[in-house]
Amino acid sequence: MKQIIGIAVAAFFFVSCNRQKDYQTIIHNPGLYSRTVYELNTVVMGNNFNPVVASRNYAYAAIAGYEVIAAGAPNQYQSLAGQLKGLKSVPGPEAGKEIDFPYAALLAYCKVGEAVTFPEGSMQLYVDSLKKMAKDHGMPKAMRANSEAYAQAVGNAILAWSKGDNYAQTRSGEKYTVIDSPGRWVPTPPMYAQAAEPHWMEIRTMVLDSANQFRPVPPPKFDIKDKNSEYYRNVMMIKQAVDSLNDEQKHIAAFWDDNPFKMNVSGHVMFSTKKFSPPGHWMSITGIAAQTVKADFATTVCAFAKTSIALFDAFIHCWDAKYLYNTVRPETVINKYFDPNWRPYLQTPAFPEYTCGHSTISSAAAEALTSVFGDHLAYTDSTELEFGIANRSFKSFRDAAEENNWARFYGGLHYHNSCIASTKYGRMVGELIVNRLKMRK
Repeated sequence: MKQIIGIAVAAFFFVSCNRQKDYQTIIHNPGLYSRTVYELNTVVMGNNFNPVVASRNYAYAAIAGYEVIAAGAPNQYQSLAGQLKGLKSVPGPEAGKEIDFPYAALLAYCKVGEAVTFPEGSMQLYVDSLKKMAKDHGMPKAMRANSEAYAQAVGNAILAWSKGDNYAQTRSGEKYTVIDSPGRWVPTPPMYAQAAEPHWMEIRTMVLDSANQFRPVPPPKFDIKDKNSEYYRNVMMIKQAVDSLNDEQKHIAAFWDDNPFKMNVSGHVMFSTKKFSPPGHWMSITGIAAQTVKADFATTVCAFAKTSIALFDAFIHCWDAKYLYNTVRPETVINKYFDPNWRPYLQTPAFPEYTCGHSTISSAAAEALTSVFGDHLAYTDSTELEFGIANRSFKSFRDAAEENNWARFYGGLHYHNSCIASTKYGRMVGELIVNRLKMRK
């Protein structure tokens, strides 16, 4: 992704000799919006946000950018005010003031993206570069001022709306109680971290009626004694798979790992490595898709908004199931009952096993992207290349989501029945969002 965006936007930072009339060519290039999302993705990664918190940054930022574009093209796009829970209105542009809406969308995205979870300023250098770009390439002073003021107004409105989603309250919620009983989740090595975001199902959904609207059926009953039980068969299936992975399966698992904070242990030495989280990976895929089809600026902005909303609600849906069923991870079961030295191929995340977060959000995102770009868009995903993992190519977004299904199983993190169920319910979340949201007129 970094390479694709780098090629697409290299020209944006080239100072031409005759630059007084080319601001539209520079600022209105949809690759610049994808680059801006990438900048937020990098900031989120640097701040060690877990996947569910990361989805919150992407969603509110993308909605701010979209609202600006919708205001600039009212005959083509419709505001999400009145469609998303609690979002009653968004300021419109002041009559008579000339605004460059793509420029304002970029600034609104940055303002909200950096401020919704952490203090403002994390993207200040990038914002300054955008402002300098507009000035150096000839955007009139009054237009720049009007655009920046409108971005500020929309950003403030979205930030005010975000404060009602219960995020602050969940920061001080009751801690998860670890109960070491058969079948129940307990912390896993090497970090033995406490359960992440046990109150995320209390976050206000954007489109779903509630966190439990599509509540998954219970997982197979924990039964490690009966070799004919469904649970026992699932345990043996994942153990045998991880013990005999081929190179292709290892590549699939690593490609979709998306562990934002992996703890590496070598003897007495411990160090962490970072990558984009699962929602960050799908933000990257969105940019790659837009670049592949040469989508215009507005379509690109719309795709990011719809996909980020799907990711946001899908996480809330999934976390409702995780902390309802509190299921133990395969690593814990295999270590206790079969092999104390067994380790999954990937590092186990710090939350219950059922349902699978990555499978859930991937299938939801695939539905959102399919609604924008169609079901037969073949693309090459280069997201992981900057982390030393080779590209993978897909026939469609749903094809990618299906591969992710297997990736979590190959990684030793989820039983395959969990991935199958997660893909099913995530798709239902995505379909609901696609059917309910009216964005393009």
